[in-house]
Amino acid sequence: MKTLCLWIFKLTGWKFVNKVPADIRSFVMIGAPHTSNYDFVPAMAVAALCERNAKFVIKSDWLKFPMNLIMAPAGAVGIDRNKIKEKKQSTTDAMAHLFEEIPDLVLMISPEGTRKPNDEWKTGFYYIAQKAGVPLVLGYDDHAKKEAGLGLVIYLTNFEEDMRKISDFYRTVTGARPENFRLDKRFS
Repeated sequence: MKTLCLWIFKLTGWKFVNKVPADIRSFVMIGAPHTSNYDFVPAMAVAALCERNAKFVIKSDWLKFPMNLIMAPAGAVGIDRNKIKEKKQSTTDAMAHLFEEIPDLVLMISPEGTRKPNDEWKTGFYYIAQKAGVPLVLGYDDHAKKEAGLGLVIYLTNFEEDMRKISDFYRTVTGARPENFRLDKRFS
């Protein structure tokens, strides 16, 4: 799946940009804007080109046959919400724990949580990075520039200040459907 997306990415003239130093191997990568199903193509191309162990989390039901044949090679990791409830563990704790289990993990998360306009982002990505002790990397797919990649690295310091940095970074990035992209109104 990643190879197919990489082929489409290159064939359609997209450019990959990587501003993350090679020695940073594990991080939470937030991906925005997420305005279209087509965002899957540049996201998977970035996952392949970043030369790290890039994964994304989905419900464990999506990793049952026959969908596992597509989703697992694409980098999907299943989360069973029932097991999280049984262990009395939060979803962010379970996702942060993945960094202990998977070497050189890059956990890809869409902070918008939807492809529709959303001006209040989900902030679990921040707490996952904090709990795992890894930085945030701002991944993006800019359809106006036909450019996707890994941008700013943020070492967590102060939630509100960090969220403002994130908003500032994405302010000039254009989604596939620009009308569907909103910055988090609490921090922009």
